[in-house]
Amino acid sequence: MAAPDFSFDIVSRADMMEVKNAIDQAQKELANRYDFRGTKAEILHEKDDITLIADDEFRMDQLKDIVFSKMLKRGIDARQIEWGKPEPATGLTIKMKLILKTGIEMEKAKALTKQIRDKGLKVQAQIQGEEVRVSSKSKDDLQKAMAFVKTLDLTYPVNFVNFR
Repeated sequence: MAAPDFSFDIVSRADMMEVKNAIDQAQKELANRYDFRGTKAEILHEKDDITLIADDEFRMDQLKDIVFSKMLKRGIDARQIEWGKPEPATGLTIKMKLILKTGIEMEKAKALTKQIRDKGLKVQAQIQGEEVRVSSKSKDDLQKAMAFVKTLDLTYPVNFVNFR
């Protein structure tokens, strides 16, 4: 069988540039908010690690709201954001990790490829690590597959990359 001519990958990951922009905006708002003056509240962002630090649970909830709203405004899907558990930190503060979920879990990827196959499109879907590659001889069939995947009610956001 000859190799298919066209393909794209279905992935689940946040645009890290938009995440950085959202965190920067949240830090600016935190610096300007009167109700946070004189508190130890801060947002730490190093590579893929985002940590929120606050004086108490009430301020932590406010801090989460600020970060969450900025992320949504920058186009980060809410299903990609996962909050860790509040933990005691230094000097009577609490900290909480923000985890950005990336990749499609194996079970979910299997279900997705099955849904694509069951649709009856002339495409092949195969799991490659934490992403799903969809390939076909026809670009039109690939676009139909994309449109179909967009209509699915998935528990994770999807992006389409490497369209060739």
